[in-house]
Amino acid sequence: MKVQLLNLASQYKKIRKEVLREVQAVCDSQHYVLGKNVAGLETEIAQYCGSKFAVGVASGTDALILALMAAGVGPGDKVITTPFTFFATAGAIARLGAIPVFVDINPQTYNIDPNSLEALLKKGVKGAKAIIPVHLYGQCADMAPIKALGKKYKLLVIEDSAQSIGAEYKGKKAGVLGDMSCFSFYPTKNLGCFGDGGMLTTDNPKLAEKLRMLRVHGSKVRYFHDEVGTNSRLDELQAAILRVKLKYLEAWTEARIKNGKRYDRLFEKAGLSDIVTLPFIQEGNRSVYNQYVVKVKKRDELRAYLASVGVGTEIYYPMPLHLQKCFKYLGYKKGDFPVSEKTAKEALALPIYPELREAEQKYVVSCIAEFFKK
Repeated sequence: MKVQLLNLASQYKKIRKEVLREVQAVCDSQHYVLGKNVAGLETEIAQYCGSKFAVGVASGTDALILALMAAGVGPGDKVITTPFTFFATAGAIARLGAIPVFVDINPQTYNIDPNSLEALLKKGVKGAKAIIPVHLYGQCADMAPIKALGKKYKLLVIEDSAQSIGAEYKGKKAGVLGDMSCFSFYPTKNLGCFGDGGMLTTDNPKLAEKLRMLRVHGSKVRYFHDEVGTNSRLDELQAAILRVKLKYLEAWTEARIKNGKRYDRLFEKAGLSDIVTLPFIQEGNRSVYNQYVVKVKKRDELRAYLASVGVGTEIYYPMPLHLQKCFKYLGYKKGDFPVSEKTAKEALALPIYPELREAEQKYVVSCIAEFFKK
């Protein structure tokens, strides 16, 4: 049996006619930039997340950069985040000449650890402007203490929700848990377009206005520029595609959750609970399982074996950001964030997409069981 890590083709087959109809309508209109589909998607995403405003941009990375720009982050400022995340989180900080400051993760949720964050802030972080908690793998970070610390130390809280559209924390969705939230519509995301795309949400009208201005070269009125912004606009074709897919997002999310729970049962039934560390969902959270990540010893050997028997996997992420060559100048060293470093050696993502069949999940678990019997 072959089990792909992700099978976008099976999803596309079911929505192909709808998508092509909307794409054709955009082509017929010849209106490709900041048209009715972008405006419509912004309204629909805001409604879905429960935010007052949404601003479409060109990518999830741009969403992070624009959020930081709107927050007034610039050269020499410091922004606190996790070292166990996709590069863009810290890369966006560095792009603006600001300094990423890392905090270790919770060993169960893999999200930024509020206790470590508090300990850092108590020591003092001169020049700190913001905190970027990442909702990793589809589960929200522990936002209540993070927001409280942000308020106490006068730091903006910017959610990196790239992997977590639809995720919930104590009844509220990602997108309304901080001052701003950044989403990615990269094709592999739970809500993915046919290229790059991103979105920001906020309840703050001043921030929303600034984000809209910054995405078009800092201009409110054409050819008149209040600030130096950038060109980062979600295009009409991608917005039209996303509007079709958004209608199916909740059903796809429920399928991911169902598959996640099935994996839990299958691993327990196979007697692997002491060998394979399963995803931990914090009480009050709704994970949307952008990834189903387990932790295992001999991770690399297991991955090679699964590849040999037709099971696709991925490592998110093999090297924490504080050890990346490009961030050597920050002065961090091996051992500074032990939980992140240990997780990077043991984490393995298994197939979890909505169309994944029960037989395929059983095959994945049986292959893992067979590996550990050897």
